Amino acid sequence: MTGFHRIIKSGLLSFRRNGLVSWAAVLIMTVTLSVITAILLLQAVLGFSLEQIKNKVDVTIYFTPGAPEEKILLLKESISKLPEVAEVDYTSAQEAITLFRERHSDDYPTIQALDEINENPLGAYLNIRAKEISQYESIANFMKSDNVLVLGSANIIDKINFYENKSVIERLNNIIKGAKQLGFVLTLLLVIISIAVTLNTIRLTIFISREEISIMRLVGASRVRVQGPFMVEGAIYGLAATVLTILLFLPATAWVGRNLTSFLGMNLYQYYTSNLLQIFIIILLSGIVLGSVSSLLAVRRYLEK
Repeated sequence: MTGFHRIIKSGLLSFRRNGLVSWAAVLIMTVTLSVITAILLLQAVLGFSLEQIKNKVDVTIYFTPGAPEEKILLLKESISKLPEVAEVDYTSAQEAITLFRERHSDDYPTIQALDEINENPLGAYLNIRAKEISQYESIANFMKSDNVLVLGSANIIDKINFYENKSVIERLNNIIKGAKQLGFVLTLLLVIISIAVTLNTIRLTIFISREEISIMRLVGASRVRVQGPFMVEGAIYGLAATVLTILLFLPATAWVGRNLTSFLGMNLYQYYTSNLLQIFIIILLSGIVLGSVSSLLAVRRYLEK
């Protein structure tokens, strides 16, 4: 414990002694952690946008007018049990005609024609939403299968709109896959660049102490005793940079939340503040690990001489 206390004390003294050089390293690491934070927020925006797209895609099963409701509800229950299905909404024939009248309330000839018919020409329908866009085809294939329940409902099904929208659904699925892959590649590239910049900056700070490292080795100090203070110093860089990063993103996300919510589809400031603890922990761990490991790698160069 005495040795551990001395290592921490030496790291704190080294941070204060290096002065401007230490704060230069903190600022560089702040840039690195800002990139990581921005990536986390962009991933949240991308995830929200993709979820919105997925929620707008569905498959609709239209039933013939006058189809028995008990048969429709039995089919609904069967479809709900499919592992690919997230949600099934049932709209009765009466609800369908009511919604139709509301949508065409300004179209007098259409409303007049409905009044003259004096009966409901529309049938009930089921809106099916899958867990993933790629799963709609398997749901449509289920409706074409030899399942007893499906065969029993074949005479009441008017049409299934999956095949009309198949090309659109496939295109959206490809866009979502491409967006996720591009996001992963960009994230990896930016993180690697940021880590490389941080590593080189910490190397410069340790370069100043190269003679001190040589003297410590000459008097018989262990590798842990030499490396420990620099790793503590690197962890301090990470801690200070984390606090600066969190504070910088508060006004930045507030501005984005005020001006770009309609464009992004979500309030980034609300997301940032509601997930602040989780983001803080991720950034803090990233900063401490990055600072400590970078210091460890940089010191090893002088220990091996």
